[in-house]
Amino acid sequence: MASPLQPIEKLRIGIPGFDSIADGGLPQGRMTLVAGSAGSGKTIFAAQFLATGIIEQGQAGVFVTFEETPAEVRKNLISLGWPIQEWEANNQWVFVDVSPQPGEDTVIIGDYDLGALLARIEHAIKKVGASRLAMDTISAIFAQFQDTRIIRRELHRIASALKQMGITAVMTAERIEEYGEIARYGVEEFVADNVIIIRNVLEEEKRRRTLEILKFRGTSHKKGEFPFTIAPGEGIVIIPLSAIELKQRSSNVRISSGNADMDQMCGGGFFRDAIILVSGATGTGKTLMTTEFIAGGTKNDERCLLFAYEESRDQLFRNATGWGIDYEKMEEEGKLRVVCTYPEVASLEDHLIRIKSEIESFQPNRVAIDSLSALERISTFKSYREFVLGITSFIKDRETAGLFTSTTPALLGGTSITEAHISTITDSIIILRYVEIFGEMRRGLTVLKMRGSSHDKGIREFVIDGQGMHIGKAFRNIAGILSGNIVHIESSINDNRLGGMFQED
Repeated sequence: MASPLQPIEKLRIGIPGFDSIADGGLPQGRMTLVAGSAGSGKTIFAAQFLATGIIEQGQAGVFVTFEETPAEVRKNLISLGWPIQEWEANNQWVFVDVSPQPGEDTVIIGDYDLGALLARIEHAIKKVGASRLAMDTISAIFAQFQDTRIIRRELHRIASALKQMGITAVMTAERIEEYGEIARYGVEEFVADNVIIIRNVLEEEKRRRTLEILKFRGTSHKKGEFPFTIAPGEGIVIIPLSAIELKQRSSNVRISSGNADMDQMCGGGFFRDAIILVSGATGTGKTLMTTEFIAGGTKNDERCLLFAYEESRDQLFRNATGWGIDYEKMEEEGKLRVVCTYPEVASLEDHLIRIKSEIESFQPNRVAIDSLSALERISTFKSYREFVLGITSFIKDRETAGLFTSTTPALLGGTSITEAHISTITDSIIILRYVEIFGEMRRGLTVLKMRGSSHDKGIREFVIDGQGMHIGKAFRNIAGILSGNIVHIESSINDNRLGGMFQED
């Protein structure tokens, strides 16, 4: 009687985000092809596969280099902070150098085989007791030898030998086009059980790296492309957006917006785990609402984290002081951390990782980003949507209140790209608008959405002075404020002229 088949076990490889999209990691004891164009991160993936095995699981590894010398590999990986020479001294990492020597000409006589290479690999595996192996890059062999049939046969021979030894291996290969053939020579993908494609696509003058698991033979994985970045001191970090699950808990606890009138309009304040979007044209008071939100938190001994992408630290502190709020004192008391960054200094994926890192480090009760729309100009439509989904889901998972601002392009009415991306996943939306009445610009505010709670549906006028925002009565006999196409009802023109917006109803 045949023995029952065992499911394929997976090896958690430790690259941030990868094990999530791989449904547990790489199939253990099998060969995985990692194919990518120049600059996509193939060598880093292979090296990180070994490094994380040593750091997290104490598993020794073998690095077979076909193109660069071991000295070049060590030098190129210095910025990632991996002590490769120390690992070599401790028999945790060993190189098998197959790189061409300077001035060396390759001459093939008769049939060619990789028997000598296989012997060297087996010796290195036994020497350190390795369970992981990386080969970078296998395409270099094809560049030297023309008969691809023989090379394919020999690579199959190596893959079979590694499988018998129970080695989990990663083999890198070059691609010519980002969305063309899987690998340069059309042979590499048939040697491996699993295929991963990494891309470095140029879109709208911006580079964007993505990773796709094309196939895992005999086991499951997430489908599609996933953005990733290469972080100094960390290596590849993948953002597994499809792994986001709607399992966040919901709280009925209310927190103050920092403004008593706003709390009243929202039915008693924001929920503790709410995501709030504040949208408006420049100068309508978005930064002030952010400042009051922060002040409301610190007043209740909550820790607040502010990310600013449009104003410097000095500007923020000066503006807060002008409204009677002391950011410097809040920082000294450990209740506030302010992070000011110009959007263009990093990719959108890098900004997302920085935000997550700061949140995990500071453990805030409230997070404010002023403004999300400032990040639109460094991203493509798709990458920006992924960023918004990534940051909102991360904050909601931690049951932290988040307030994001968005700048609309038009002074009167209109929406921003940010609103289109985030509106469906926010718990509250507050709209700030300019209102032109009889040649005078005024400001209006409305709570457009308050999930799970009743709220004031009127459009109210507000003014800003040295004490902050003061919300008055609702506009009357005026239509089209949100769209910017304001219409005055003639029968009440005189009332509007005489009474203003703060008169009693």
